[in-house]
Amino acid sequence: MFAADPDPWRFESSAYERAKYDRTIAAFENRRFRRGLEIGCANGVLTSRLAPRVDELIAVDVSASALASARRRCADLAGIRFGQMTFPEQAPPGEFDLIIVSEVAYYWSDRDLNAAGHWMSEALAKNGRVLLVHWTGATDYPQTGDEAVGKLAQAATPFIWSVGAERTESYRLDIWERAP
Repeated sequence: MFAADPDPWRFESSAYERAKYDRTIAAFENRRFRRGLEIGCANGVLTSRLAPRVDELIAVDVSASALASARRRCADLAGIRFGQMTFPEQAPPGEFDLIIVSEVAYYWSDRDLNAAGHWMSEALAKNGRVLLVHWTGATDYPQTGDEAVGKLAQAATPFIWSVGAERTESYRLDIWERAP
């Protein structure tokens, strides 16, 4: 999709996306993170907004053309590394105190959601945060936003639990934390 259109979902110009990104950043409550992972960074619009809040940010996507756009967009920002990978089959090593899953989990199969939840429960640092944001309207994806978040939560339990949840007319935002 990104090869044919560098912004197929209008991340750069959509009022929906802008409001969702504003709320995503506000959910950090001025917290700064040491090491973060953005799963499904697409063309880097959210990545560029996350970078000032994270010392080291690893942004991954399955699409080479999306990653090329993200690299260009974030070229002047420090601390970002990009990687082409299919999560959760492939995941960067190490521990993270922030994991962002925005508008991507509903593409995953039940098996992928289970694997992702287990991976998060191991890779998330103590007191680390997972921030999930997903469309709640009708889709033709393998999962709805609600189903995807529910299945991820089930797989990540008992190590990670919800510390916040919001719902708007069109998306849900969930904040999870790892036990200290």
